[in-house]
Amino acid sequence: MTSPTTAASIPATATRPTADIVPFPVRSKPAAPGPEERLAKALDSLNAAMADQRAAVAAWRSVLGELKATTAGLDESLTRYRGNLRALSASVSSLHAKAKSLEEWADSAAAE
Repeated sequence: MTSPTTAASIPATATRPTADIVPFPVRSKPAAPGPEERLAKALDSLNAAMADQRAAVAAWRSVLGELKATTAGLDESLTRYRGNLRALSASVSSLHAKAKSLEEWADSAAAE
C-alpha cells in the first residue's frame, strides 16, 4: 500500500506549475449624456419615426389608389353584366311568347 504524498515528501526540485492571473481590464463608466445630448437624440429619433410614418402613409395612399381603380373596374364589369342579363331576359321573354303562340297554334291545328 502506498502512502499519500505530502508537501514534505515532494522533492525541492519538483515545483508545482504556477500561473499568472491576469485581471479583467477595468472599464471606466461612460459619462451620463447631458440634457442637450438627450434632447438631440430624442429629436433625431422623432425625425426618423416621422420619416417612416410619411413613407407608410405614402404607401397606404398608393394602395388606396389601386383599390379605387380596381373597384371602378369592378363597377364597370357589373354594369356590363347587368346589361347583358337584361338583353338575355328580353330574348328569353320573346322566345317564350313565340313558343306559347306556336303551342296554341299546334293545339288548335290538332283539334281540327
